[in-house]
Amino acid sequence: MLGPRTATHTTPPGAPGEADGIACRTVHFVIMGCGRVGATLAKSLEDNGHSVSVIDQNPEAFRRLDSEFGGNKVTGLGFDRDTLKQAGIEDAFAFAAVSDGDNSNILAARVVRETFGIENVVARIYDPHRAEIYQRLGIPTVATVRWTAHQVLRRLLPMGATDEFRDSSGQIQLSQVDVHEGWVGRPLRVLEDATGARIAYLTRYGDGLLPTSTTVLQENDTVHVLMRADTSALVERILTSAPAVTE
Repeated sequence: MLGPRTATHTTPPGAPGEADGIACRTVHFVIMGCGRVGATLAKSLEDNGHSVSVIDQNPEAFRRLDSEFGGNKVTGLGFDRDTLKQAGIEDAFAFAAVSDGDNSNILAARVVRETFGIENVVARIYDPHRAEIYQRLGIPTVATVRWTAHQVLRRLLPMGATDEFRDSSGQIQLSQVDVHEGWVGRPLRVLEDATGARIAYLTRYGDGLLPTSTTVLQENDTVHVLMRADTSALVERILTSAPAVTE
């Protein structure tokens, strides 16, 4: 398996986390698409000390980048091999295809993975059905429409579950599940025994918490459950209902 790819860059004085004028090894990212998502990703990665190249076929799109962006701006098609090489794809740790075209994003992700051997790729897909297909083919996708719909539903419906992650086979999922107040005060192992799922972690007062065998569910905890996708409806039904009364 290929290890993380790094490239040597000299950062300007005052760059976050770097010594003034000293060459250091930083991870390199290539982003295709300089819309709001691409520009935001570029800023976040650069703010964390990484090097970034942004590809867009419209040079006007680079105006969305932060005025202090110091990365590489490459005009061209994100699935063109020469354009990708100009963006430094051969030294990249990861590639994100976040343009507004599903076909372009998937094509670029496949070229980067199959031609340049970059394992860490992700593609934004608007069509949720196509996103599932490519996810099963091993190309991680972010289904924009489905994610937005889930977020809206979470605010419309009083109780339920929202997908946070699915593995490439689509068989295992991590979901944030609303839990009936009747479960509060019970050990998490009781919830696991009742559902056959695993409590992956809790969010408690804004902090992530990895549960132990003695962790007890507290009021206002957010519960993140790891389960088989074909059991999600059952798990949701159990946890959003009051626990059975035992004699």
